[in-house]
Amino acid sequence: MTSVALPPPSRLRRLSNWRRWSLWGLLVGLVVALLVTLVWLAARYEASVAQSDVERDAADALSDIRSALTRNVQELQALQSAQRDRHDWHLAAEQLLRAHREWVRIEWRGPAPGLELRAEADSPYRSPVFGRFSRSNTLAEVQQACAMAGRLSSHAYARSHFVPQSDGLGLELMELCLPQVEVGRLVGFVVATYSLTDLLATHIGPQMGRSQEISFTEADGTRLAMHGLARRGARVFSAQQLLDLPGVTMVLRMDSWRRPEPDLFPNVMTALVTVMSIALVTVLFMLGHDTRRRLRVEEDLADALAFRKAMEDSLVTGLRARDLQGRSTYVNPAFCQMVGFAGDELLGKGPPAPYWPPEFADDYRKRQEVRLAGGHSPPREGFESVFMRKDGSRFPVLIIEAPLINAQGLQTGWMSAVLDISEQRRVEELSRASQERLQATARLATVGEMASLLSHELNQPLAAIASYANGSMNLLQDAPAPAQDLRVAISRIAEQAERAGRVIRSVHDFVRRRDQAREAMHPQALVDAIMPLVNLQARKLGVRVETHIPAGLPRVWCDRTMVEQVLLNLARNAMQAMDEARIAHPALQIQVRATGPSEGGKRWLEFAVTDCGPGIPEQVKQQLFTPFFTTKAEGMGLGLSLCRTVVEQHGGYLLFEPHVPQGTIFRFTLPAQNP
Repeated sequence: MTSVALPPPSRLRRLSNWRRWSLWGLLVGLVVALLVTLVWLAARYEASVAQSDVERDAADALSDIRSALTRNVQELQALQSAQRDRHDWHLAAEQLLRAHREWVRIEWRGPAPGLELRAEADSPYRSPVFGRFSRSNTLAEVQQACAMAGRLSSHAYARSHFVPQSDGLGLELMELCLPQVEVGRLVGFVVATYSLTDLLATHIGPQMGRSQEISFTEADGTRLAMHGLARRGARVFSAQQLLDLPGVTMVLRMDSWRRPEPDLFPNVMTALVTVMSIALVTVLFMLGHDTRRRLRVEEDLADALAFRKAMEDSLVTGLRARDLQGRSTYVNPAFCQMVGFAGDELLGKGPPAPYWPPEFADDYRKRQEVRLAGGHSPPREGFESVFMRKDGSRFPVLIIEAPLINAQGLQTGWMSAVLDISEQRRVEELSRASQERLQATARLATVGEMASLLSHELNQPLAAIASYANGSMNLLQDAPAPAQDLRVAISRIAEQAERAGRVIRSVHDFVRRRDQAREAMHPQALVDAIMPLVNLQARKLGVRVETHIPAGLPRVWCDRTMVEQVLLNLARNAMQAMDEARIAHPALQIQVRATGPSEGGKRWLEFAVTDCGPGIPEQVKQQLFTPFFTTKAEGMGLGLSLCRTVVEQHGGYLLFEPHVPQGTIFRFTLPAQNP
């Protein structure tokens, strides 16, 4: 057996003592650091309180000065309205000067530019301020204030100016000018001269003046007037407020000196440090015993949390927990992936939640308030709702909720399981669409059978009509001139009978998917073929019909009968829409133009049918070409659907767009004949 050398007991004791003294040194250092930190925090706290007091006092002082200036303007306006002659004005002005120490002089002057002095009154509390130097030396400031007042049609101030006095000192004065208007005409001005020092002394509280130094300064810091004398100290606290008056801007500055050291706080802090030091020593002795047990508990808790997290991460169902205030307290990764938000973006957020669609936010908030108040329990099978992803897309969800109960049996919130049912909805939608397509196919088959039956039943009567018409034309061939009109009418009957037969055969071939006979047709011939029927209906409905077909257009390669039916159907729809909307001056326009060659070099002609009707509503646009969809009481809903199918079988397209300023344009294209 191999022996292991152990350190001697003295060395073990030295190691133990070193550790013990290291811990005590660490404890002492912690206490000293705590004491220094508390002293520093106390000083910072008192400094912040002192600065807040100064700023609050400065704001109060500024508010008092503003209110006083406003009251003074109102009293001067009363002086304007009450003046009759110079004697009465002088008495009223002296009364105002006795009530306001901040005014050193009030003048009544004439209109600009002369500003003739009509009357004046000086303050009874001091010798005339312009006794040593003439008033003309400061007339520029008066002119500045009155010019500004004239432009504003209201009171205005001039920049302050310094006036020396006979005692060797001087005053910083500011001029206030009020325009005097009678019957909309400027007849003069009232000028009041402020002493900035007396303005501070009069309208700042005496207590504030004893503890702070208050002054008016310019923007660059030049001091204009000062009031109060604060006790000097080691630290100064300053606050500034902007006094913005019409015509002049000054800064109100307040300085206060305080002792930086706290008064009572160190005694409280010393007791607090002592108690905390004892508590720290006690805690150190208790931590040794408690640490091992805590470590075992933490290991067990970590294992349980890791197991729960692995189980939650493996779920595809979103989990969400909310407290009784509606704030999210837990979300699992599946829920975050479902809504596209990170966990930090959801936790702690109350209503409205980030994944609530804005259009449903009010409804969801009311539902949540009822739920959290316990007024309505959610159904056990869950309920459906709509959530919004981070990218703004909406998706349906199924929410199953249950109360969240803590260890004391009290409800602390709600736990929700959220399932994304978008795929289920998609499958249901596909099933519904398939069912609708099957029903549409069945209806189309029925229409095909009806077309075959009608083709069989109508061809013989139409052939008989055409034969009788041709026979009548032969009988009238040698008839006298008055009978020729009858012969023309019978020829039109024969043409329309043949046209009806071609339409029935084309529809029959179209339904049976047979190849139609196509030929090269000039666009003018296609339009001319339908114009008799269009003009007949247009005369009946009072519609003005215009056609624009440029010369030199190429021929189109098409099934003549079916294309004529497309044009006729679009024209009739347009005229019926204008008639139903009671358009005052209905107009129909049929245009044909050549378009540029496509990528394969193929040329196209575009046909456009334009009306000035009410347009197509938004809810109708989505289903306009859907088979069996119609807005007419007697319609079958197949006209536009068949028109688009005919155009697409020719390789073209059929679309519609709004017509500015009113109406709708239907456009379709047909291939031009190769040269």
